[in-house]
Amino acid sequence: MQGRVAMLTKVGNFEVQNYKVPTIKDDEILIKVEGSGVCGTDAHEFKSDPFGMIPVVLGHEGTGEIVKIGKNIKVDSVGKKISTGDKVITSTLVCGECHYCRNTPAKSNMCENVGVYGLILDDEKKFNGYFGDYMIIRKNSTFYNVSDLDLDLRLLVEPSAVAIHAIERAKTTGLLNFDTSVLVQGCGPIGLLVIAALKTMGIKNIIAVDGNNNRLKLAEELGARKTFNFTEYTDFEILRNQVETETDGIGAEFGFQCTGSPKAASNIWKFVRRTGGICEVGFFVDNGESSINPHHDICNKEITLVGSWVYTPQEYPITLSFLETAKEIGLPINKLITHRYPLSKMNEALETNIRMDGIKVVYINEEF
Repeated sequence: MQGRVAMLTKVGNFEVQNYKVPTIKDDEILIKVEGSGVCGTDAHEFKSDPFGMIPVVLGHEGTGEIVKIGKNIKVDSVGKKISTGDKVITSTLVCGECHYCRNTPAKSNMCENVGVYGLILDDEKKFNGYFGDYMIIRKNSTFYNVSDLDLDLRLLVEPSAVAIHAIERAKTTGLLNFDTSVLVQGCGPIGLLVIAALKTMGIKNIIAVDGNNNRLKLAEELGARKTFNFTEYTDFEILRNQVETETDGIGAEFGFQCTGSPKAASNIWKFVRRTGGICEVGFFVDNGESSINPHHDICNKEITLVGSWVYTPQEYPITLSFLETAKEIGLPINKLITHRYPLSKMNEALETNIRMDGIKVVYINEEF
C-alpha cells in the first residue's frame, strides 16, 4: 500500500512524496488522515527551520480513521474501546524516564524529551505527521476515540487543548470566577478558543484586543463583551485608558497574553489592575525579549503570573467536554476554520497562514 506525505525538504518548500506504508507492529495503529490544522509552529518551521528538523513531515493538529490496529491495543487512553473505522486524535509522547516524568507525572508537558506527531525527525516510518495520507501512532502514545465529533471539531481539539491548559493554569491563581473581568490579547485561533472556553465557564466580562476586525467580530460571537482594535489607537495610553473605563476604572482582573509579540507581552501588564493575574500563552518559539518595569508592573501591583506550555494528555477529556459544551450552547466554533487546502497545495496553505489571511488554515485529505 502506497501513501503520500508532504515532506518539508527545505525552508519554504513542501514536496509531495510517495512511500510504501510500513506494516504496523503489535503496539501501533495505522490511521488514514482526514485532515490537520496548520499551526503557528508549522509556520515557523516552514519559514526558518528553527528546530533543525528538515526533512520532516509536519502536522500535529490532525485526526484520522483507524485502518489497522496492533493486536495489543484494545482501548484508547481513557479506556474507551476502539476498532477499525473509529476516528482518533493524538496527544503527546513522553519518555517516562526524565526527572519530570518520574517526579511530576501529572505535568508530562514538562517532559524533557516530549514528542509530538508532526515534529518527529524523519525515519524509516516516514508517516510521522498529519500532513499526509496516513500516519502511524506509535507505542506508548496517548490517543482518543472521538468518533462522536464532526471533522471540524476534531481538527480543533489540539489547539483547544492549548487554550484549556492555559485556563487550567490561570485557575491555579484563584482569580477566575463568574464575575472576573478578563482581557484576552491576541485573537488568533488560541485566543479565540480561550474566549470561547471562558464563555462556557460562565465568565461574561471578556474583553478582546487584536489588530484584525474580522477576528474581533468572531471574538464577539464567541463570547467577548467588548473588543478593541489596537491599530485604531495612535497612543497606547489612550487604549489602556479605554480598557480601564470598561473595567471599573482600574483595569482587568486577569489577562491572557495570546500573541507571539514581545511588545504585546509588555503591554499585557499595563492592562491588568493591582492584585490581578496574567497567563502568558503566546510564546512557543523564541521571538525575542520584552521589557517590563518590575516595580510598577509586578511588585506595586502584586501581580500573580503563570506560564502555559502546550498541554497534558489528562486535559484532553476536559477539552472534548469543552467542545461539546460550546456546540450545545451555540458558540460558532467551526467559524475558526476559514481556509481548506489539499495536500498538493501545502505550500500555499502555509503561505496563507503566514500572511494571516484567515484564522485557522487546515489541510483536508481529498481522498475522503
